[in-house]
Formats: sequence, C-alpha cells, structure tokens
Amino acid sequence: MPHLVNDQSCDNNITKSIKMEPIHRDKLLITIFILITCIKILLFPTYHSTDFEVHRNWLAITESLPINEWYTNEKSQWTLDYPPLFAWFEYILSKVAFYFDPQMLKVDNLNYASNSTKYFQRASVVFTDLVFVYGVREIGETFCNSNQSFIMLTLLSLCNIGLLIIDHVHFQYNGFLLGVLLISLAKVSRISKENQILQGAFWFAILLNLKHIYLYVAPAYGVWLLRSYCLQNNKFIYRVIKLGIIVIFVLYMSFGPFIHQIPQVLSRLFPFKRGLVHAYWAANAWAVYAGADKLLSVIWKKAGWLSNVKIASMTGGLVQEDNFTVLPTPTPLFTFIITFLLMLPVLCSLFFNEKSYNNPKKFVRCVILCGLTSFMFGWHVHEKAVLTAIIPLCILATTEAKDARIFLLLSSAGHTALFPLLYPIELTPLKLILWFAYLSATVLLVKNQFDSNLLKSHEWIYVSFLPVVTIYETVVHKIIFGDRLPFLPLALTSIFCALGVTYSYIIYYYTYMTGDKSLNKELKRKENEEYTMYKLKKRL
Repeated sequence: MPHLVNDQSCDNNITKSIKMEPIHRDKLLITIFILITCIKILLFPTYHSTDFEVHRNWLAITESLPINEWYTNEKSQWTLDYPPLFAWFEYILSKVAFYFDPQMLKVDNLNYASNSTKYFQRASVVFTDLVFVYGVREIGETFCNSNQSFIMLTLLSLCNIGLLIIDHVHFQYNGFLLGVLLISLAKVSRISKENQILQGAFWFAILLNLKHIYLYVAPAYGVWLLRSYCLQNNKFIYRVIKLGIIVIFVLYMSFGPFIHQIPQVLSRLFPFKRGLVHAYWAANAWAVYAGADKLLSVIWKKAGWLSNVKIASMTGGLVQEDNFTVLPTPTPLFTFIITFLLMLPVLCSLFFNEKSYNNPKKFVRCVILCGLTSFMFGWHVHEKAVLTAIIPLCILATTEAKDARIFLLLSSAGHTALFPLLYPIELTPLKLILWFAYLSATVLLVKNQFDSNLLKSHEWIYVSFLPVVTIYETVVHKIIFGDRLPFLPLALTSIFCALGVTYSYIIYYYTYMTGDKSLNKELKRKENEEYTMYKLKKRL
C-alpha cells in the first residue's frame, strides 16, 4: 500500500523546505510594492475621513506642546488616544512635516488641510508601508515552503484592498502596524532559535505600545511563549526573566515620560464611557444583536407594548453610550467575560496539545481566532479591526486549503463591511472595481495553489450578494427613500457582512478545535482511496 506523508511533519519543518533565493524574493516584493504604490499615489487627491485631521492634530500636539500636555490637551475633540510610542512616532513625523508646511503643526489650526499637508500625510503612510513589506518578507521566510506560496502571500497582503481603502483613502497607519505584527509573528515562530523568539517578543511589546488594539492577540502570544519557549529545556525562570526584562524595558521607554500621568493616559486609551457599538457598526455579533433589537423595537411599538421610545437611538451615527430598547444592554464587563471564555478553549488547545505548542501554524491560527473573538464580542469595536484577522490569515491561506477557504469568505465580507467608510457616491465604482479585482485574483491564486475553488454553493451565493449590498447602500437606497432612514443602508451592510464574518468565525473555530481529528480522517480517506486504486490497477 502506498505510503502517505502526514502534513504535521511538514509543519514542523517549515524552514527546511525548498525556497526561492532571497534576492529573488526581494525583487518580487519591491516590484509589487512599487506597482501598488503607483495606485496609492493616484489616490492622493481622493476623499479623506476625520482620521486625517486626527493625525494632523496629533502632529501638532507632539510638536507644539510639552510632553506633560500631550494627553491632557483638549483644544480639538480629536485628542491623543493611542499609546505613547505612537505619540513618539507622530513626534518624529512632525519633524519632517515642518519642511512641508509649518502651519499644519499649530494646535489652533483645526481642520487644516493644505495641499502640502495632504501630500505629506499621504506620503508618510506610503513610506511607513515599507515596514509592512519587510514584515511580509520575514513571514514568507518562515512559512512559505515554495515560490508559488510566497508569490501568493505577497499578492494577497501587499495588494489587500482593505488596507488600500482604510490607509490610503480613509486615512490611517494600519499597514505600518500590521507590518510590526508580521515581523513579530515570523520571529516567535522560529522556535529553534532563542534569539529570534526574544526579538519577536520585543517587536510585539513595541506593537502593544504603538496601538493597544493588539491586546486582542496578546493571550495567544502569552501562551505560545510560555509553552514553546519558557517551559522548554528546564530553563523556565531564566527565560521568564528574559521576557520580563524585554516587556519592562519597552514599557519604561514608552510610559516613562508620562509616569505622573498614567491615570490620564489610561483613561484616553480605554474610554469605556463610549457605547457598545461604534458610530458605524462593526460587522460582528453586536451588529446582529443591535439589528435584532431595532427590529423587535418596531414590532413592540406597533403592538402597543412600547411608547415614546426613540427607536433609532443607537443608529444615529454617533459615538455615544446608549441602551437597547428590548434586548438586555451588555456591559463592558460582560463583553470582556464572553470574549475571554470563548478564547479559553483555543488557548488551552495551544497550551496542552503537544501537536500545537511546537507547531507555528497552530500559533498563527490561535492569533487569528483571538483577534476574531475580540472583534466579534469586544466592547466598542471599530470596523477596521477585522484586518487584524484578515492579514495574518493571508499567511496560512497560501499553504492550507482550509485556511484559504476561510480567507475567501472572511476577506470578502470583511472588506465589504469597510466600504461605507468611503461614503462619497463617486467612489462607488472604485470600491466595486477593487472588490471584484481582489476577489478574482484571490480565486485564481487559490485555484492554482490547491486545484480547487474551495467554496461551497451556498457560500458562493452569499459572496455574490455582497456587491449588491454595496450598490444598495450607495445608490439604490437614496433613489427609494431619499434622505429618509439614512442609517438603514449602513445597518443592513453591517448585519449582512456580520453574517459572513460570524459564519467564517464558527467554521474556523470548529476546524481549529477538531483539526487533528479532521486531519486523521482525511488521511484515512486518502489512504483508502489510494489502496482501492492500487487494487483496481492490479486487477487490470
């Protein structure tokens, strides 16, 4: 009977696989980065969101005010609410910004947006994307076992339309931050090299002090470092001390100058007085929950069970603390508990399953699931947080069919959920073109890599309806309703996309928890098929 090779052995020897020469990989990365940068430059004159003014104001705060006023200044409503390392990042940018237009660095120049300011801020995002490119290079060196998988990873990540529209139209620095995440993931996954693991821990500590949203995936890091590093080779205390020194050093460098303002800084970082959902609902469980409450409110009111109730209280498009009308209103503590409880089985599997704690792919899946769990059930989650799961999923989508299937579903729904952030109607063709182009490219890459389309019929039907939702949100709703019910198309988009994200989450969660059983069943099935073919050929 033919011998079958177990995929598990391949996972444990990632770095031993045949790879493209590094210089060739670098050329590919640079070429694609240059091409995508040309598109980013063409987007410079397009619409930008209030986040553009947020970051301009942070440039002004860090340049014009003393350090002790960075987290207390309230001249603008867009106060500094990222961790201190990001404030230092803005401070460094401000030194360059001075040579473009010094007026942008004045805290009193609210909503200042000269052409020089626009070009500088847009260019700063493009330039810092080099960190993302380096992150893709590092993660490719660790996980991609063939030229084909590395090319696929490069295209899926560098050309990701979620990053393109959020960073280079809407305006933010997610690419730079996700680049740091990829660097960290790559290094801590090299479990045979202690210096690499320590470097990865350092980069993750840096990331947490740049943007605290990455606390979402910190539990996965904690378990991975404890089980695959600290508990190995009988050096537990020595290695814990090493990691502790790294964390304390980064925290000191970040928060040290604000030691007398820690409560004020923390109040900015964790504003629990904001409501459960953001102004535009993230496509998560709470979008479905809020939608159900709205529907029940209408039914209850028509039935005469409610009176003088503001049914649209949580659909006004404002960041505010509010209560649900019919369903119980979750508290921050409740969302924390449910998020932790849903993370716990995944973390336990990573810690106790001996096939997991020495398997970097299992670690990356745990990171993705922790990120998705926090996105699904966290308090006041922003819609952009879905990228913390989509980008790491690019890594495994190039090597495993089951991950590629989830990537197709999650990226399609997650990217569609971001489109309402680009609200000008003239951007509708751009959104649809980008969506179709990225989906088509992803399908072709997946089919070429795995010789299969992967999605089931009902999944294709769901994906096919996503652009219809975007067209309704941007065009059809205004034709039918005019200026009435302005938040309805946004709510429908969030809810419909949330269904796809939730579906992806459930399947991925189940696959992770039953992965070994599923693998054994698949191997057994293939073994039986090959044995049947062997006997058939022998008879012939």
